Amino acid sequence: MYPQPDFERKIISPNQLTDFIQQLPRPLVFTNGCFDIIHRGHVSYLAQARALGASLILALNTDASVKRQGKGNDRPINSLENRAAVCAALQSIDLVTWFDEDTPFNLIEFIQPDILAKGGDWQPENIVGAKETLARGGQVHSIPFLHQTSTTKTLTKIRQLG
Repeated sequence: MYPQPDFERKIISPNQLTDFIQQLPRPLVFTNGCFDIIHRGHVSYLAQARALGASLILALNTDASVKRQGKGNDRPINSLENRAAVCAALQSIDLVTWFDEDTPFNLIEFIQPDILAKGGDWQPENIVGAKETLARGGQVHSIPFLHQTSTTKTLTKIRQLG
């Protein structure tokens, strides 16, 4: 009846990345995370990461990968499919994919981005793939938080209200 929203075309499975990566303008920025309940801190961070290059790839942890991070038994709140769709709708993101491992190292090595970005709670030397990206002549950025928001804080507030 109605066509699929255009933003859903930005969701690409890891095994289909090759063709899509080659079409993205460089420099290519890569970031990753859970992005479970999107908040102001997320969208600010993603816009800042996107501003570092010509395109931004966001790699989401799968649901199983999120569970292994120890964020809580009920996390993620939103499924990978739903998290990917919400993130794909953001203007700052050019492509959304995912990884099931504990870290995105293999995906980073496959994509070989020009720039790696993570939030300000990560020291550049601790960012997965930093050493390899720098060795290829790329950049690594730890972007300071503009807003002190988090999914954990949001969930705590919701639980206190219930």
